[in-house]
Amino acid sequence: MIQSQSFHLLEDLNLSDPSLLCGLESSEGIDSLSAVEGSFSVIDPCTGKEGAIIIPSSPAQIDHAIRAASATFPSFSSLPSKVRAQKIAAFDALLRSNLEDIAKIIAWETGKPMSEARGEVEYAASFSWWSVGEAERVHGQTIRGTANPNLRFITIKQPIGPVALLTPWNFPVALFVRKAATALAAGCTVVAKPSPETPLSTLAVSLLFSRAGFPDGTVNIVFASNETTPSVGQRICSDPRIKKVSFTGSTRIGRVLMSQCSESLKKLTLELGGLGAFLVFEKADLKKAAEGLISNKFRHAGQTCIAAQRVFVHSSVLPNFLSHLEPLVAKIRMGLPHDPETNLGPLTTSRSVLKAQSHVSDAIEKGAKLHFQGSIPSHLQVWKQEGGKGGYWFPPTILIGCQEGMLVFQEESFAPILCISTFETEEEALDRANSTSMGLTNYVFSQDVDQVWRAYEKLRSGNVGINTGITTSAEAPFGGIDQSGFGKEAGIGAGISEYLFEKTATMTVSPLASA
Repeated sequence: MIQSQSFHLLEDLNLSDPSLLCGLESSEGIDSLSAVEGSFSVIDPCTGKEGAIIIPSSPAQIDHAIRAASATFPSFSSLPSKVRAQKIAAFDALLRSNLEDIAKIIAWETGKPMSEARGEVEYAASFSWWSVGEAERVHGQTIRGTANPNLRFITIKQPIGPVALLTPWNFPVALFVRKAATALAAGCTVVAKPSPETPLSTLAVSLLFSRAGFPDGTVNIVFASNETTPSVGQRICSDPRIKKVSFTGSTRIGRVLMSQCSESLKKLTLELGGLGAFLVFEKADLKKAAEGLISNKFRHAGQTCIAAQRVFVHSSVLPNFLSHLEPLVAKIRMGLPHDPETNLGPLTTSRSVLKAQSHVSDAIEKGAKLHFQGSIPSHLQVWKQEGGKGGYWFPPTILIGCQEGMLVFQEESFAPILCISTFETEEEALDRANSTSMGLTNYVFSQDVDQVWRAYEKLRSGNVGINTGITTSAEAPFGGIDQSGFGKEAGIGAGISEYLFEKTATMTVSPLASA
């Protein structure tokens, strides 16, 4: 049965010794490609050491991938929706049966603890399972004319064509599956470019799409280094054969891609940066709020677009809130992904460490108080800016007294840094939460139903967590507004609509002639 079949992805991808992954002292067990000019290494963020070597896709290979997606699209889009659903179901079963192998690759590429890496694969599978049903939920409608009652308007929804999926390194499997499974359910073919930091996990998942029975040319992967990513992105976005681009990443890059897509007027889904506010009102359940903040902010070491960057706590409850928060932060254990005690891994890149350090220094220089900062365990190799290899570790940190003029209130830290400020009134809290050009996710903690409802309506963001630090799931549409992008992913009909266009037919129905 396919459900119980395991394909040993680590061996298939030439990652010959799984025990040497996940931040151990040596990555010599990784059977890398021979280095060639222009190749790049996948770095283990736990040690800073090079692992697998990837050769970027050449212009000819990128053209081949786009050509394959274009050539396969007519036949694939013509498949009955039930057949597409069955193939996605087969992929979903393979994803679940290979969970452990994929989780090990994620942990090695990103530094996530294995518990989080497994959770990411399970999260990814929720989208593939949801897409099984979405494939058969695409319907049009029939409308009777109002001004002219003899007219009938009939609509159908059809796949838009070959699509490009550009995914980030923080959730390399979950976001690839969310985009790809939805696109395939709609009947689109795919050209995907993973982040240079996490190409292996995407490659592993693409192998499962193939083994699930998707035809050659349906899912195509191209690779780029940090140096070649801009040119590869431009080549994909400017190619008229690609009819839509879905991108998750920074606002700066989103603007560039939007410009590159403008000449061919491609359809775009952009999930960009966030600067989320976490509001703790005086009537909040403070224990629940503290737990929600920990789960929200320290997931993947704070490297999520939905992580609360700005925490606003009513001044009257700050001491009590901190009394709940501090023991939870103190329990955080930094360590290597394979260690079952680990619940906080490293940052994924060295530039992330530099940014985190600069954010903390800037906040303190401008008046914030360093309330708490953990220590990095001595057995972990720490990266030094001056040179030499080491892991990209940054300890859990709490800053109090943060204000709008500080970098921590202007940019995503993408690090395990809690930036806390106080407020006096509901109006002040909402005004400060909205004082940003970003609009992805905000959070509200209060037991006052009226207050919660007012905050939900007034906060300018595509998503609001109410007494929870979680805002994304396969069932709910997700996406931002303003500088956080546009378009939706997932949800009933919302996510799949991004990969469809609606076509209208008009016909006249003559009235029956009277006898």
